[in-house]
Amino acid sequence: MSKTHAVICSIARTPIGKFKGALSHLTAPQLGSIAIKGAISRLGDDAQPKIVEAYMGNVLQAGIGQAPCRQAVLGADLGDDVVCTTVNKVCASGMKSITLAAQAIELGLYKSTSNAAIIAGGMESMSNTPHYLSRNSPSLGHQQLLDGIIHDGLWDPYDNVHMGNCAEKCATDYGISREDQDRYAVESYTRAREGMESNVWEDEIVAVEGQKKRGATSEMINQDEEPHSVNLDKLPSLRPAFQKDGTVTAGNASSINDGASALILMDEKEAIAMGLTPLARVRGYGDAEGPPVQFTTAPSKAVPIAVERAGMTLNDIDYHEVNEAFSVVALANSMILNLDPSKVNVYGGAVAIGHPIGMSGARIVGNLYNVLKRSGAAVGCASICNGGGGASAIVLERLN
Repeated sequence: MSKTHAVICSIARTPIGKFKGALSHLTAPQLGSIAIKGAISRLGDDAQPKIVEAYMGNVLQAGIGQAPCRQAVLGADLGDDVVCTTVNKVCASGMKSITLAAQAIELGLYKSTSNAAIIAGGMESMSNTPHYLSRNSPSLGHQQLLDGIIHDGLWDPYDNVHMGNCAEKCATDYGISREDQDRYAVESYTRAREGMESNVWEDEIVAVEGQKKRGATSEMINQDEEPHSVNLDKLPSLRPAFQKDGTVTAGNASSINDGASALILMDEKEAIAMGLTPLARVRGYGDAEGPPVQFTTAPSKAVPIAVERAGMTLNDIDYHEVNEAFSVVALANSMILNLDPSKVNVYGGAVAIGHPIGMSGARIVGNLYNVLKRSGAAVGCASICNGGGGASAIVLERLN
């Protein structure tokens, strides 16, 4: 019996907005709706599959309202019968959503439905994440507010430290200096800026209407805000962000951002039969876990699992996307896996582009396909670490 392959038929994402920037007027589900609409529109009017299910990653859910994925799907004008699941695997949420969609297709769960398709992606509005006040507030006296971004997105509850402190440990463990990290950050920004100038994301990004201002026409946002927002000459003078004598700074770490990404997956034979041209085949995927404080190097464990399940070796992988939660993450995992730096994050990464945490896992999968297409390469692997000591990885084979 031949294996059922899951293929990616369409990819779309919003631009990535800065914290409190151009996209801050939109909630995560609203951003998700825009990405989903964009992915569907790119299929064309002549071949529209039946959307049966959706998985959307979302981490910072407080204050959004119930069932964020459901909100995004209905906001994209899809039917009430679409099954919706919100996925929270911290920074790997968007990638895990793609894995879940691929598994459902491979298992043939929708074989009885003609032209069935599944939406997978991620969405985050870090700008709209609220502060928290405990219900156990005192009857008299002051009460401390908790920052929802830090508490639920960026804090290691196992060692009770900011995840930036885990990045500092990684730098120490692998002998990665401040200069190494700054140098890497400059390269990430340089690659991202060159990518923008070459319009490498024109096939990914769908424009988003900016906030309407009284008496003025709203601006259409069609470029990432982060890459040109930093003066790279000032990177060496930035103070350590997490430890007094540390090496991790706001400049060589990823930023706080807003955005959404969506992909449409189908059974390969069904997609071709209905006249679609699949972009990429999901060849393998894998997850791995280790000590929470060592989440930074978990991709080095997940990648070999995904590659082995794809029936390949690391030598078969042409390009890698390793999510840049911190510069040290990409540096350490490249070191452990012995990766060629020129084949890793060729258009820059989260340090330069931004890291809306529920979105990023899906963004780098879409970007990986873009890299393969533009380079004429065949196979790539995307990987992303997540808080708690975990990571996810996916291997793609370019078809178109």
